[in-house]
Amino acid sequence: MAAAAGPARRRRPERGEAAEPPPSPTGTPKSPGTGTGAGPGLARRLLGFELRELTRWHRFVRLLHRPQDPAALGAFRAAFGLLMALDVPQERGLGHLDQRYLDGLEVCRFPLLPFLAPLPLDWMYLLYTVMFLGALGIMLGCCYRLSCVAFLCPYWYLLLLDKTSWNNHSYLYGLLGFQLALLGADRYGSVDGLFRPRKRNAHVPLWNYALLRAQVFIVYFIAGLKKLDADWVEGFSMGTLARHWLFAPFRLVLSEELTSRLVVHGGGLVLDLSAGFLLFFDATRPLALVFVTYFHCMNSQLFSIGMFSYTMLATNGLFCRPEWPRGLVARCPPRLQAWLPSTEPPQPSPDCLYGGRRARGGLRPRQHLAAAFTILYVLEQLFLPYSHFITQGYNNWTNGLYGYSWDMMVHSRFHQHVKITYRDGLTGEVGYLKPGVFTQSRRWRDHADMLKQYSACLSRLLPRYNISQPQIYFDVWVSINERFQQRLVDPRVDLVRAPWSPWTPTPWLLPLLVDLSPWRQRLQELEAQLDGHTDAVFIADFPGLHLENFVSEDLGNTSLRVLKGQVLVELVEQQQNHSLQEGQGMQLPAGQYHKVHTVSPEPSCYMYLYVNTTALELEQNLTRLRELRERVRNGTEQAPLPPELRPLLGEPLPAGAPPDPLVSLFLRRERRQQRKERESSLAQRLRRFLRRKFFLFRRSALMTLIALRNLALGRPAPERLAQEVAFASWRGEEEEARPESDAGAPRGPEL
Repeated sequence: MAAAAGPARRRRPERGEAAEPPPSPTGTPKSPGTGTGAGPGLARRLLGFELRELTRWHRFVRLLHRPQDPAALGAFRAAFGLLMALDVPQERGLGHLDQRYLDGLEVCRFPLLPFLAPLPLDWMYLLYTVMFLGALGIMLGCCYRLSCVAFLCPYWYLLLLDKTSWNNHSYLYGLLGFQLALLGADRYGSVDGLFRPRKRNAHVPLWNYALLRAQVFIVYFIAGLKKLDADWVEGFSMGTLARHWLFAPFRLVLSEELTSRLVVHGGGLVLDLSAGFLLFFDATRPLALVFVTYFHCMNSQLFSIGMFSYTMLATNGLFCRPEWPRGLVARCPPRLQAWLPSTEPPQPSPDCLYGGRRARGGLRPRQHLAAAFTILYVLEQLFLPYSHFITQGYNNWTNGLYGYSWDMMVHSRFHQHVKITYRDGLTGEVGYLKPGVFTQSRRWRDHADMLKQYSACLSRLLPRYNISQPQIYFDVWVSINERFQQRLVDPRVDLVRAPWSPWTPTPWLLPLLVDLSPWRQRLQELEAQLDGHTDAVFIADFPGLHLENFVSEDLGNTSLRVLKGQVLVELVEQQQNHSLQEGQGMQLPAGQYHKVHTVSPEPSCYMYLYVNTTALELEQNLTRLRELRERVRNGTEQAPLPPELRPLLGEPLPAGAPPDPLVSLFLRRERRQQRKERESSLAQRLRRFLRRKFFLFRRSALMTLIALRNLALGRPAPERLAQEVAFASWRGEEEEARPESDAGAPRGPEL
């Protein structure tokens, strides 16, 4: 069999070319330029090659086509395909596809390219089916190239169809899938290898590993460079993450502030900057594997990032010796080994270069092309995270669309208030829209390009509701990395007619007030001085603008205090104006509107202090009920309980006695707390997790079968279709009811 393969044939040396030695049994080439008595040089021991192999193009091409064991590449291919198959019903959205792409649904979408539009619902299910089968084909190595195309085409179409779903790891999946489509990852442990002996267990060229390793290195290293941002270094990016239970061991020896500064931010920075280097070198790889594995396992519990943590864990094997899967298979029982990939040394491959051929004539155009592609791809990936000076229209307070920048977790946002105002272009009528109306995501609040798309969509939809030639104004208040709440865009600009281009800065985007960043430490100190029932909202506004605010009746004790600049507080109903300087404040009436005008030449800074008196009174009443029940149980309360309070002792409500709402709320809270304590064990959490995933995959499969049946045989009657969808959506008889929301829950002021 090997004799018929191309690489096994010896060719006659050309003039001036040394004879080619036969390949070694393991496929590892002999070290050129080293005598039999001399050991490998320092560069070869550290890097795996001599530096002189980078000094000439033909040497570099030969280096990239050095034969490598395909085992580790095949193991990553199988893991990646499995993870992507699991990702399709979850983060890609197959489990709730009908809710996103229901035919006739009035919804605003945010494609990268304006001409992209979703297919009809049943065809979208078919598209997801093709993507899922492609992921399975990648995992099994079955019809490998076709499977890669079947996965990649729907994947990138769906990614470009909706910018609101963009993130770094979704972008990374598309890149890894693209790379695998070009590599020989089906040469080990694949179905294709069973039917194609030349491909089975054959060498792969070194550039197959180099490309994937470079991609993973870039993910780590660029993420580390982005974490050199002052907000991350100073500990403001993930300020509250240290409170998570995963950091409890660190809080035993460090304060919460030091845990955030040293462990969360400092540890994340050091790991990202060093992980790629530590994984590359043999001496440091074991230590790197320990820390990287711990890091990604923690991330899987800290964040809802789907298969990202597990995908990064799978990439660890790419940095180890390529033959490591063979060692695992060799340790399995002999009966099991018959069903597992081979442990035999790999066979030669026509894609690799063997022995000491040094003449340029020994290289084929395809090998030159592979080397050039590797260099250009790596350079492109190094350039893209810093290419935002080209696509300036996508820049906001942070650069570019959140996706290919690798600035993971560097920026955290908190939105206090979003207001959408429309004006009828003919009648001048002014009205307000519920934030997020006609959308299925909230990502548009942070991106000027999406706000432009949203306003254009609203201008098309509102005429159906008797609003002619609508003008759309957005007032978005957001705090980034614990700064003041401030406006993102100019609320005076009609975004329907406002200019926007992907190549020029957005003129109606307001700048981030970075000069106020040093205030963050003082804001934390002010919050630390508040009691448990008082909350604060910190505002910064531009000169000439004003904030219109309504103080709810629940917030019976609300005040405003100026921290910097000068403001004019207008009490609308009382028709009064109050001028406040730095350090001054005033009480605000509940149940009324007021406006805060910035009249100083520089931005003003002020704070709201509020107490939710309704919630405070509710908590006090619930505490009194709890104390009353304890006194009755221990015998210190001698007076009989009124009939409406008898349920506190587990007794039924007397006939004719009306239930007390406060008692009902108290009992509901108690039952909910008991259920949480009962189901807080690891076994119960695991059971709920598996049950939730089972019904998600069940619904995905059944809804897909319904859609494929509709395409093949036509849709049934609406009544029958509704019954089928209800059956697919069934969650089991033990489905837990959602917790009821408590009346009077604390809320901040509606800015």
